[in-house]
Amino acid sequence: YSENSRWRNRDEFVTGRDEIVRFLTAKWERELDYALRKALWSFDANRIAVRFQYECHDRAGQWYRSYGNELWEFDEAGLMARREASINDLQISESERRILGPRQGEDHGKDIPLQ
Repeated sequence: YSENSRWRNRDEFVTGRDEIVRFLTAKWERELDYALRKALWSFDANRIAVRFQYECHDRAGQWYRSYGNELWEFDEAGLMARREASINDLQISESERRILGPRQGEDHGKDIPLQ
């Protein structure tokens, strides 16, 4: 991330590399057994749009699937200068999980299902 990178994540606004590191550290302390899938939506020049889903659970054991879209903008050095993320969370049971650890080779290039 660039030194003065600006982020919007849900309803939080974070500015600067140090704040982003603190934000991500706290996020991953809350969101346990985090497993993520991203798909490139579009790119042009120094901007990328992706959609994603991830699953995790909280300390009480409640599982969630989070759906979202991210817009990224990179500076001339290739560092992320801006990120905007819109994310919705859905409570799921552990038996409803479908994102289990690293993506397997046969899953590369496959689209992420909506539900």
